[in-house]
Amino acid sequence: MKNVIICLTAIFLSTASLSFGQNAHFVKSGVIEFEKTVNMYALFRKDINKDNESYMQPAFESYKKNQPQFKKLKSTLSFSDNKTLFTPIEDEAGNGAFWGDDAMVKQNNTTFTDLQTGTFISHKTVFEETFLVKDSTRQIHWKITDETREIAGYVCRRANAIILDSVYVVAFYTEEIPVSGGPESFTGLPGMILGVALPHENITWFATKVTEMTVENTALLPPKKGKPVNNIELRKTLDAAMKDWGNYAQASLKAFSL
Repeated sequence: MKNVIICLTAIFLSTASLSFGQNAHFVKSGVIEFEKTVNMYALFRKDINKDNESYMQPAFESYKKNQPQFKKLKSTLSFSDNKTLFTPIEDEAGNGAFWGDDAMVKQNNTTFTDLQTGTFISHKTVFEETFLVKDSTRQIHWKITDETREIAGYVCRRANAIILDSVYVVAFYTEEIPVSGGPESFTGLPGMILGVALPHENITWFATKVTEMTVENTALLPPKKGKPVNNIELRKTLDAAMKDWGNYAQASLKAFSL
């Protein structure tokens, strides 16, 4: 009798697993709408120190009276056949106040990623100059956790990592979209990244909508304009341009390296 129960249980579990596999739906092509949110108050409070507080603190108080705490920016991520194209949507409202020129507040990159070859091409705006960065995708050593949350209707699992030596990253990915892509340069998880937070930089990217659709190859073309460089060459250029910037250089380097 015991053996019969074991056999029946095994058959039931096998049938249930097969049924789940048949009913599961995986999105392999479509367009994801992202919203980048920047905590402007927290970001600019960091710029105030004992050397500048006499004029920066009043300017900050004035900013808080006239500007919202959170800056929101839109972008899209088109994907198909293990290729993605991340495209910022122009901010028609403008940044507001001189702090709007902070590199962390802007969207500097239009990025094509070929996940099959592990390469990317990014049109990067650096102040008044544009670069066409071609290189291998960033190797991120993710630590996957058991924490989950729902984003844009998809159950996502949390993963943590450190990039650029010191930037702490929290990402949420879904296996229901079996493409290892994500916004900006964030890739390398077993599913599409629908949420990214840089807690210490006060910035997040979260998907607001996922539209499953056929994305033609013509809609996934890499950018072509800009001065050709790789990551090392870009970093040397930035270091040379910002060598006299002091502490402000580090924040800008982070922004242009994402």
